[in-house]
Amino acid sequence: MKFGLRKLPAAVVGGLILAIILDTFIQITWKLAVAHIPPSASVTATVRAVLASPLFYTAMLAVSVQFWNWMRVLARADLSFAQPLTALSYLSVLALSWLSLHEHLSVSRLLGVAFILAGVFFISRTPFLTAGDGGSVPSKPLPHCP
Repeated sequence: MKFGLRKLPAAVVGGLILAIILDTFIQITWKLAVAHIPPSASVTATVRAVLASPLFYTAMLAVSVQFWNWMRVLARADLSFAQPLTALSYLSVLALSWLSLHEHLSVSRLLGVAFILAGVFFISRTPFLTAGDGGSVPSKPLPHCP
């Protein structure tokens, strides 16, 4: 059964790839920013340590870039199509956590990521709308609720 799939616009593909890269970078950076904080540290000590870490500010900058990128992607593609594709960052975070942070990979984690990848595959095969072809962006303003 063929669904008449079209190619995704380059801006959407690029934005999704950037979203996956940024999400991976942010997650690894968050982990590195708190890795030196003992689990028994108080909330105050934890906040002070995080605020003293340049990695925290690096992650916050990446979050800002991620926000800008995501707004551009959503202006061009359905949320129900784009958001699930960003789940590919689960794979990249898992791989980098294993390679650089030496975290344990269990069979159940690998199976979980395999299921996520299967879901991403199936979602990627579905039709999508873009703002350029009468996509999901409303043509008239939504009513305001009092």
